[in-house]
This record gives sequence, structure tokens and C-alpha cells, in this order.
Amino acid sequence: MEKKIFVLDTNVIISDPKAIFNFDEHEIVIPLVVVEELDKFKKDMNQVGLAARSFARNIEALRKKGKLIEGVELDSGGTIRIDITSDDIKLPGPKLNVSYADNVILASAYKITEDNPDKVVTLVSKDVNLRIKADVLGIKADTYRNEVVNFTELPKGYENIAVEGELIDRIFESKKIPMDDLAGTPFENAHSNKFFMLTNKDNEQHQAVVRLDPFENALIPLKQFKDVWGLRARNFAQKLALDLLMDDRVKLVSLIGIAGTGKTLLAIAAGLQKCLDEGRYTRMLVARPIYPMGRDIGFLPGTIEEKLKPWMQPVFDNLEYLLAGYDSSSFGKMNDLMNSGVIEVEALTYIRGRSIPEQFIIVDEAQNLTPHEVKTIVSRAGENTKIVLTGDPYQIDNPYMNESNNGLSYIIDRFKNLSLAGSVTLEKGERSALANAAAELL
Repeated sequence: MEKKIFVLDTNVIISDPKAIFNFDEHEIVIPLVVVEELDKFKKDMNQVGLAARSFARNIEALRKKGKLIEGVELDSGGTIRIDITSDDIKLPGPKLNVSYADNVILASAYKITEDNPDKVVTLVSKDVNLRIKADVLGIKADTYRNEVVNFTELPKGYENIAVEGELIDRIFESKKIPMDDLAGTPFENAHSNKFFMLTNKDNEQHQAVVRLDPFENALIPLKQFKDVWGLRARNFAQKLALDLLMDDRVKLVSLIGIAGTGKTLLAIAAGLQKCLDEGRYTRMLVARPIYPMGRDIGFLPGTIEEKLKPWMQPVFDNLEYLLAGYDSSSFGKMNDLMNSGVIEVEALTYIRGRSIPEQFIIVDEAQNLTPHEVKTIVSRAGENTKIVLTGDPYQIDNPYMNESNNGLSYIIDRFKNLSLAGSVTLEKGERSALANAAAELL
């Protein structure tokens, strides 16, 4: 296979610090300005800082193999080198401002393309505007595809199917239909923990909801819960979500939905039920990534707790709402549970490096996580820990993410065939008529 040349943008490394090892036998070029940009982030105590430090360690290890400016060999058979193309390279068209790192990267990719007419040179960037500028200048550009999924093809978690009435009768009678009896049917190739609304072909009123249970290797009826910590499911998708949330065998649950669909409230209610009523887990840990829509956390006055409060307030609001049904002083009850350690609410940054056994973990706003961050979080799960990821891939604050390459979409796609994982898309808003209208029309 003919070797290609890939020029990497800074945001590729920020999203995946091991990206340099994912280009097989091809040549990787890192413009020096990328190293300089990453150096600015190395002290940051967030995912960007972690990625910058990880990349620096990888490059330092490679530096021992030879001169980076000349290129060193990777275990994959490819090579990597640092490019020191000057920022005074003349690009076609109007003069670009070389004080912008993106334009220096463009200049580097342009010169490499000109110097290698017999090779395919590609600028790899997650920045759509940089890719547009590259295309205008005649530079081949593409996004980093190692983490990209087809968001439109992600499983919703359920499907409507018309079946013979006798199949529905059998579900009600035996409570289980082995998959061995369903060869050649649409159920045979369905992903684990997928739900089906079965409707009688001859009688639309004759219905049953089932789940493909990988542990039983059978279709089983949906489990109905009168309420979970005082919370009742208000629609079909919420019932499905509760079934997964309350099943201790399903260790990873992903809930996608726009604001107001109840995904976070359902997760917290299930966590309270499992931790406080059933004693199934020792603690409920609720965490959120910190990606402000305006100025970042450092701008706010006060202690770290006071700085974090605006980002964690939605979690506190949900906790207070649910606890109000059990205690007239819900705020006091919440403080007591947090002081006792039964409930822990914190920024996601602070759970890195921990091993977390026997806990019910909820990661809210997970669409703001990179695939690498999601891997870091899920790999923290100790024995008998359940993780619930909630989020809306259409509402992303992380500038390096979109609906197709964020960590939430990524893990749903990668885990869809595993027995220990399940996902549901919640589409109907239940917050209020006004909130529903805002979500639909604005």
C-alpha cells in the first residue's frame, strides 16, 4: 500500500492524545506550532491539559529513537516527524494572518503538499473552518475519523414490529421466548437489551412490550414499576429507561434526549432507590463535565465549591425535587445524605484516577465528553458499579465535539452489542407545555 502523509491539527491530539498511533504504516507530520499550542495547555487541570501532557510524554519517548525533525519510526510501521515550516510561506490568494496557529498549520500542509506531488497529503482537523480554508487552497482535508460514528444510525433502543397474535399470547403466558425459537425473525440480529413494541397484525389493541435479554438469551416482558423513589414514568420511553436503570445486570446505561425529557431525573431517582431503599450500592455519585456556555470557572469569585455550584445546580435541583416527596425539609435531607457520603456530587475532573467499586455513578451532560474521556471514566468502574450516561448530542458546549464524535454517541455505538450495556432515546418532553414548545420551536 502506498504510504500517505497526514498533517495533524492540534484539536485532533486534544481529542485523542494517542492519535499519532492510529495511522498504520503512513507518515504523520506534526507542525511545530501544534507542539507550541499544546505547551500552553500542559498545566490545565482538565481533559485538554491531560491530553497535552500525555502527548508530550509520547513524543518524549519517540525522541529517544532519533531526530524528530528527520522522522522516527513508529511500532505500526509508519513514521512521525515535527515540521518546522516557516510562517512566511506564501499561500495562494489573499495573505492570511500568520499570528493564528491555524494559518501556520495551513502553510505547513500546503508546503508538504507542494513538496510531495506523488503522494496523498491530508490535513486532519476537527475544525470545519480550517478544513474549508484548506479546500480553498487546494489542500486535501478530512476530519479525524477514528472516533466518528454515524449519529443518525445510532440505535434508539426500541422498535415497533407487527407480529402474529400468538407470539404476543405466548409472551403473556410463558413470560419468556428463547431466542433459539426466533431464528429467521427480525429479533435474531437485534442488539442486546433492545426493546420491541409488538402489535398484533390483526388487532392493533393487542400489544406487548418486550426486551431482548442477553442474560436469558430470550425475549422477556417489560418490567413495570409503579414508581421509583416516588417518580412515575410518564411516557413509553421513560418506562424503557427505568427497566434498564433498575436492572443491576446492565452495568452501563446511556440515555439520550433533549432538555425536559427526564433523563437526569430518572437516573437520579433510580440511584436513590438502589442506594437508599435497596442498599444495592454503597453510594450514588453524580458528576458533570465543566464546559461553560460563557466565561469559564476561573472567572467566578469564591472557593472551588462556590465556583462549581452554578454547574452542579441542576443536579441539586433534581435531588431536592425527589427528596421533597420523602422529607418536608428536602434541602436538609440532601445535606445530611451528602455529609454522610451516601450521595456525592462533584465535577467530573475529580474522579479521574480513582477506582470506584460498589457505586451508582451518573454522568450528566455526557455529550460534552470526548471518546477518550468516556473511556477514562468507564474504566474507573470497580466491581459491582453501574454507570449511567445522560446527555443531548445536539446541545454540545465542547468546541471540539459534535453529535457524531462526542463520547456519548461513541460509547453507545461501541457498546451496542454488549450484554452489559443498554441505551434509550427519550423524545417526548415532560417538563412543561412551555418547555416543550421552546424545545420544538426555538
